[in-house]
Amino acid sequence: MTIFDALRADSGVVAVVGAGGKKTTLYALARRAARERSRRAVVTATVRIPVFDREVESVSVTDDPIVALERADSWPVGVVPEREGDRYLGYDRAVIDDIAAADIADLVLVKADGARTRELKAPNEREPQLPQSADTVLPIASVGAVGEPLSSEHVHRPERVAAITGRDRGDAIRPTDVARVLASERGGLKGIPDGATAVPLLNKVDDAERRAVAEEIGRELLERAPAVERVVLARMIADEPVVDVLEG
Repeated sequence: MTIFDALRADSGVVAVVGAGGKKTTLYALARRAARERSRRAVVTATVRIPVFDREVESVSVTDDPIVALERADSWPVGVVPEREGDRYLGYDRAVIDDIAAADIADLVLVKADGARTRELKAPNEREPQLPQSADTVLPIASVGAVGEPLSSEHVHRPERVAAITGRDRGDAIRPTDVARVLASERGGLKGIPDGATAVPLLNKVDDAERRAVAEEIGRELLERAPAVERVVLARMIADEPVVDVLEG
């Protein structure tokens, strides 16, 4: 199964949330969409995103992304409203809806929250910033979080993860904790637009040991979240990123 089929990310608006591989997933999908499927893929965001010019053919910093996309002749491309230091700012969610409605790009890839390079997170009251036009939402967590302490070194917003899991700060993160966060409407499933499909992605499944951990997370996640039909196990930096697909 290709990564596009596994994640249900072949077309439309695909938003990534969570921690442990959002940007890697965005860029891998964008490059592969253009190279393998001749898709017009665009990378954008509704939140801050590190400068990503090297990951796409070009980036337009513009208040009118639709015009920029109409002029694009080599894909994938990026569109962002403003640069601030080493980061781009994100568009208002309604702008993403306008991009989707314009039907210029085949695949609109959106970073919809931040995690400061941590392995696991739960959103605050302002997150995620999901556009209503999202067709697929990918809640992401790194299998590498398991075994690490529930602390700010490894977890973004650890107090919120603690509230969802019932664990104390400093406790070792268990597979069940990751499953609970991803399955929670205060966690990975928060704010999913009506009609959108949530496909949780367990990233950094780098070896047999991590695969076993990911399978444990995925099975519990499917039990806890009836609306989730599948969980994808992956190593998004690999040439063949899909490790397995668990289905309920």
